[in-house]
Amino acid sequence: MHTVVAGTAGITASDVLAVARGGARVELSGEAVAALAAAREIVAALAAKPDPVYGVSTGFGALATRHISPELRARLQRNIVRSHAAGMGPRVEREVVRALMFLRLKTVCSGHTGVRPEVARTMADVLNAGITPVVHEYGSLGCSGDLAPLSHCALTLMGEGDAEGPDGTVRPAAELLAEHGITPVELREKEGLALLNGTDGMLGMLVLALADLDTLYKSADITAALTLEALLGTDKVLAPELHAIRPHPGQAAAAANMAAVLAGSGLTGHHQDDAPRVQDAYSVRCAPQVAGAGRDTLAHARLVAERELAAAVDNPVVLPDGRVESNGNFHGAPVGYVLDFLAIAVADLASIAERRTDRLLDKNRSHGLPPFLADDPGVDSGLMIAQYTQAALVGELKRLAVPASADSIPSSAMQEDHVSMGWSAARKLRTAVDSLSRVIAVELYAATRAIQLREGEGLTPAPASRAVVDAVREAGAQGPGPDRFLAPDLAAADAFVRAGRLVAAAETVTGPLR
Repeated sequence: MHTVVAGTAGITASDVLAVARGGARVELSGEAVAALAAAREIVAALAAKPDPVYGVSTGFGALATRHISPELRARLQRNIVRSHAAGMGPRVEREVVRALMFLRLKTVCSGHTGVRPEVARTMADVLNAGITPVVHEYGSLGCSGDLAPLSHCALTLMGEGDAEGPDGTVRPAAELLAEHGITPVELREKEGLALLNGTDGMLGMLVLALADLDTLYKSADITAALTLEALLGTDKVLAPELHAIRPHPGQAAAAANMAAVLAGSGLTGHHQDDAPRVQDAYSVRCAPQVAGAGRDTLAHARLVAERELAAAVDNPVVLPDGRVESNGNFHGAPVGYVLDFLAIAVADLASIAERRTDRLLDKNRSHGLPPFLADDPGVDSGLMIAQYTQAALVGELKRLAVPASADSIPSSAMQEDHVSMGWSAARKLRTAVDSLSRVIAVELYAATRAIQLREGEGLTPAPASRAVVDAVREAGAQGPGPDRFLAPDLAAADAFVRAGRLVAAAETVTGPLR
């Protein structure tokens, strides 16, 4: 099994994906264990002094003015976990919870939190055992980090609450820990606070979304190329010299991908035939510009994620000179902004894809294709309602593009009076990414049907297009013909896109796409 090492210098996005989705084993580096022990000595020394230190010998949030006596501090740490584990609603996906837990472990291993090495080891043991705490949809305001979701995870470390075992069954956490020989932790000064004070949930969902969107943006380039081909459009607009004079890197990459897919096509360049066109419509001609802007947004979001992956987010933090200082690094604004920005880019990419699909189905704009790509128009409705479904998804995506991070609801008796809503931004982005796959799948289904109809006219598609058509048919999305139960075909196309098989099919001819 692949092993990921948590050290003091942060982790990579590929590490997060390996643990969250690949079930990779987690180990602590020797350097991390030493840093944990050194920081713990500093916290223990402060705890022995009479002076109040936030998170060590005081209450939390608006209750930070109370000094807590030594005999109550263990109870204080247990209580913050129990009281903050107040989430409600549906369960959060297993991959998100695993990403969240691993990212919290990453910060703990930095040596800036004051958590004992045995607590970090228990966190790794829970991940390695395949035990996943039950975390709920609602409860985080993204400041002080993802408090409720992280608290539910910390509750499992204490042997309390419910968790999902490796077999997928939800059971009491105490039973699961016992079965895997894991001793529940007894939290000491600062440890409860350190386990729940970070941006780990929203960051985990950002990392997962970036991986999915990398595939979906390539997929959108492919379907845009297929639609251009099916509409007998011109590929001259994809010439690299045109994109070089507007030097956005994402735009150049999208145009290059489309050109690679269309290489050798016998369908392109017919725009001056029986129904002459000076230019193709925006949804076709400007596909690289829209997809490219989204790609550049992805690049910015990756930069933010990389910075956050290298960060130690906690409050207070233990500094190298031995100081323990309060700070505001747990605020989710940097992550929340890019999560919202990505939702906007996703909505626009889906919107332009839907416009291309509608053009394929409209006999007045499809340049000779039958209405709705139907076998016997009038008797058959073809893909009319597939486009309705796609339009409904796009409408939802536009609503999801409304930024969560522009909102703030004060909490904790006005101590936490400006929050990021980054968790909410992440949750809606996950929904948006899911819907984008379906939107691309509908365009794929329509474009491949249209290409096959063009083949019936004696025209030959590009080799990459032919490879895509063959692969998607093998995957269960059927070709032209009389009306049939359409939902299974669309589901097969969606699974094909979602699994990266569309990109893989095109790349058998084009080589790696950008």
